[in-house]
Amino acid sequence: MAQATLSIDRDALARNWRALDRLSSDNVETAAVVKADAYGLGADVVAQTLAEAGARTFFVAIAEEGVAVRRALGTAPRVFVFAGHMPGDAEIIAENGLIPLLNSADQFVRHRQALPGHPFGIQLDSGMNRLGIKKDVWSEHASNILAAGPALLMSHLASADDAADPMNAAQLGAFRKMTEGTVIPRSLAATDGIALGRDYHFDLTRPGIALYGGAATRGTGAVVRLSIPVIQDHWLEAGETVGYGGTWKATARTRAATVSAGYADGLLRSMSGRTALYHGDAACPVLGRVSMDLITVDVTHLPTVPDTLDILCPAQGVATLAKAAGTIPYEILTSLGPRYRRRYVRGGA
Repeated sequence: MAQATLSIDRDALARNWRALDRLSSDNVETAAVVKADAYGLGADVVAQTLAEAGARTFFVAIAEEGVAVRRALGTAPRVFVFAGHMPGDAEIIAENGLIPLLNSADQFVRHRQALPGHPFGIQLDSGMNRLGIKKDVWSEHASNILAAGPALLMSHLASADDAADPMNAAQLGAFRKMTEGTVIPRSLAATDGIALGRDYHFDLTRPGIALYGGAATRGTGAVVRLSIPVIQDHWLEAGETVGYGGTWKATARTRAATVSAGYADGLLRSMSGRTALYHGDAACPVLGRVSMDLITVDVTHLPTVPDTLDILCPAQGVATLAKAAGTIPYEILTSLGPRYRRRYVRGGA
């Protein structure tokens, strides 16, 4: 079988959520961000796993993503939608009990007219200038919106991955000023915001990437293993090249193995010549360019050619692979393609 296998450790997911819950302040609810099909790992199974661990509030990007989460979890957990209430969303929001995070005065009007009495939250722009109601608009409409009883007031930090960035404190101050005096639950911190400390935690935190092993957050660990079948191996003589453009040339006799995955599967072309696959702890460097369906690696040093090689494993986590590709862990995880066989395990991917 040439299909690669993406193994997802449900126990590791649960451990990561519990670790992030411990890092959140006392009496603060820890939610879970499961947008983009749970960062590519399967929103239905991931949401079920996190609910079993104790999560009772979930976040998705768009209303359509909320359908799978609601079907997986039943009616009890809350499912918030970051994009808010877009035109045409009323039916899907109502039928699936979703809670839109309204990002503008127009969305507020649309939601109240289409679904009077249906729950909603509010996203405020505290300085990221991406989504949310800006402070001048909020000043004009806050009393009317607050009287309607939002379930949550939230904002998002732009630079939480850099604790020394003064923008964090500026956004914290702006969010406090926009929400002071309210009794509505508030949320500012996602994964990196949790690490900034209790001042940023408010009533609810929203971890995302750290749940999936993509951030160096205390107490969290790897969740996935990606094992790719070896299709063919062959010996190269000195002077022979590998792959498109012949960008790698053998300087000595080399045993090369070709595996069944490539940039069509989310293994970015930018990884060419900059990373390795692994057999246990033994690194097998990539030779030449990553192509659409295939990658060739050096296995000269292995006693035998294995049936599979790993590109995500204990020896090389998501963050390490992302650095080699010149990107971020978010892109690595969400790029993992549909051709992989997704296998859910307990106790070790």
